[in-house]
Amino acid sequence: MKPIKLMSGFMTVGFWTLASRVLGFMREILIAAYIGPGVLGDAFYAAFRLPNMFRRFFAEGAFNAAFVPMFAKRWEADENPQGFAQDAFNLLAASVLLLTALGMVFMPALVLLTAGGFDGDARFDLTVGYGRIVFPYILCMSLAALFSGVLNATGRFAAAAAAPVLLNILACAAMLAGALLGQEVIDWLVWVIPFAGIAQLALVWSAAARAGISLRPGLPRLTPEMKQLVRVALPAALAMGVTQVNLVVGQAVASSYAGAVSWLSLADRLYQLPLGVVGIAVGIVLLPDLSRRLRAGDDQGAQDALSRAGEFSLLLTIPSAVAFIAIPLPLVSVLYERGATGPQDAAAIAMAVAIYGAGLPAFVLQKVLQPLYFAREDTRSPFHYALVAMVVNAVLAVGLQPVFGWLAPAIAAPVAGWVMVLQLWLGARRMGAAAQFDARFQRRSLRIVLASIAMGGVLFAAAVLLGPALATAYWRYLALLALIVIGAVAYFAIGQIIGAFRLSEFRSALRRGKA
Repeated sequence: MKPIKLMSGFMTVGFWTLASRVLGFMREILIAAYIGPGVLGDAFYAAFRLPNMFRRFFAEGAFNAAFVPMFAKRWEADENPQGFAQDAFNLLAASVLLLTALGMVFMPALVLLTAGGFDGDARFDLTVGYGRIVFPYILCMSLAALFSGVLNATGRFAAAAAAPVLLNILACAAMLAGALLGQEVIDWLVWVIPFAGIAQLALVWSAAARAGISLRPGLPRLTPEMKQLVRVALPAALAMGVTQVNLVVGQAVASSYAGAVSWLSLADRLYQLPLGVVGIAVGIVLLPDLSRRLRAGDDQGAQDALSRAGEFSLLLTIPSAVAFIAIPLPLVSVLYERGATGPQDAAAIAMAVAIYGAGLPAFVLQKVLQPLYFAREDTRSPFHYALVAMVVNAVLAVGLQPVFGWLAPAIAAPVAGWVMVLQLWLGARRMGAAAQFDARFQRRSLRIVLASIAMGGVLFAAAVLLGPALATAYWRYLALLALIVIGAVAYFAIGQIIGAFRLSEFRSALRRGKA
């Protein structure tokens, strides 16, 4: 068995995901400046969420959970991986083509279901129109997810991780072009999305061909292997897409408040940075590695891979969560407050960021724990856990609305996230030692929390001292950079002192290419 190099895999996926998230910030900054929270912003975010929601269900979730272990098994044993991937490609393409056609026809019903508060005002018709333009994006991204699964299963992570960068590059370029030409920026943004999907698909399709898996469109066949893939993928789709479901429930509640959909979407983008860089990177790399180790009977190696992945996740996630709670307004005001986004918008977004921050570790730990089930081709357990978490989210989002208004969905999402983590952790206890975190993880995770809390105190004090600079138009950028540097230095210094981590071990693991 040729092992996947965990640390180098994390770094590769993390680097490209970081690049995508940074460019995603640029995209959101331009949206906030040129479009802003309001009628157009709410309509765009509600429309764009539709293909993204279905993409997480039917593509990334299902195929990273079901396709990767099954394809990896055939790739390792040289049991016709090309034929298996071709059948999966044909089945997925036919299914998503049908879904796309239905979505285009029934777009008004989809908008009512996911943003019922838009009914009766200008946002509804705009969302329906935008939705019909961007919905075909799901076809390209679903097929791209399959090719990404092929690349990830063979240990080639770069192209799949780099593909999302294209969307943000093209979106930023389109908005700048629209603004420079004096045209409607929103129109340029909406129309560039399907073209970005084509570019992303082309990138991973060609990369898979170079890896030896060359696929062509064909008629679907429901072979026994494909029936097994569907049986595994259907519950996995819901289990992996629980966050998207929670976001849609939140959007449905927030749509009754003007600007709230945009506020929550902009807050979501901010906390998606560490979630994407750490959580998604760990989940993508950990799943094929666990699958290989478990098939080889290497329980000790599986436990070590799980524990190091969890340790790596908390190392970066806990301080990020504390920073979101300690200094949300400086972060939001510097990133978003300009043009069509004013101080009141920034204050609202900052409240949502602080609340989402409390759930960030939970969202990342889900990415660490779910591969334990998917590597064993058990998608039913996460499916049941996801149902419980979704019920918790819906009850809180709707039940808290009379008290907290548009903030109710932001409160519900972290609570549901922690409920999901608790279920995954308790369920994994029956899998034996291979599914348990080792003593080093337990020891260091507590110290990471302590170092992060101390860093939060330093950040809060520094934000107070730098308050006048953060309030000025030009100095606020340098002030925010100073805050970030102060927080990073404090965290790593305190972490080294109390033994939360050892930089020498990190460097050694990076040189070996595995943790």
